[in-house]
Amino acid sequence: MRLLLLALLLFTCTLGVEATVLQKKRVATKVAVVKKPLILKIDSSKVSLRKFDEQSITDYSKQKEFMYDDVAPKSLSWWDRFWHWIWRIIGELLRGKTSGSIIKYLLIAIVIALIVFAVFKLIGLDYKLLSGKSKTLEVPFEESLENIHEIDFDEQLTAALQSGNYRLVVRLLYLKTLKQLTDKQLIDWQPEKTNQTYVLELANQTYQQDFTILTNQFEYIWYGEFHIDKDTFETIHQSFQQFNQKTA
Repeated sequence: MRLLLLALLLFTCTLGVEATVLQKKRVATKVAVVKKPLILKIDSSKVSLRKFDEQSITDYSKQKEFMYDDVAPKSLSWWDRFWHWIWRIIGELLRGKTSGSIIKYLLIAIVIALIVFAVFKLIGLDYKLLSGKSKTLEVPFEESLENIHEIDFDEQLTAALQSGNYRLVVRLLYLKTLKQLTDKQLIDWQPEKTNQTYVLELANQTYQQDFTILTNQFEYIWYGEFHIDKDTFETIHQSFQQFNQKTA
């Protein structure tokens, strides 16, 4: 029994000694690896120089796909230069000795007021719009008539044509068309009704589409204040005549 215990003890000691030796060898190997200097190898490969084919570049430059326009920078307009000058003055005021004083803000307010006044004068805008008031639009008497049954269309159309007021002629032609549709009992004309209401009242009629086109043209010219020349008026006048012939 004692011999067996002695043998086990010797075997265990032997394993411990071997493990210690192996560990020392590993540490020594690691230290050796760390202390070993790194040597960088010089790249000895040959570098081949490539050249552009000048003839190919010339050929490409003649192709439409490779033509690039060199756009020259646009020069500043007088309006842009004006605003640069204004902002430069404001910047100098902000950086001046009067910075933070009442004089500085007073000068800025004066400059802004002058700019606003100049812009309003330039575009012809009524300055009263800023106060919520606008000047009353003067409308000639013949343009403000509303009752289609009281208008002498022949007289009014003749006068408008002689004066070259084609916008007014288109309006009179449209009102005359409404009167004709009312006389034929195709619509129920009332002063408070809109033009789109009359379009809906013709929903079951075959010429509703033509009347819709006339209505859109009239509203665009009259309410949109679109100026028309004589040639354009002749085309619109012909459309009214054709429609009135259908509903006669």
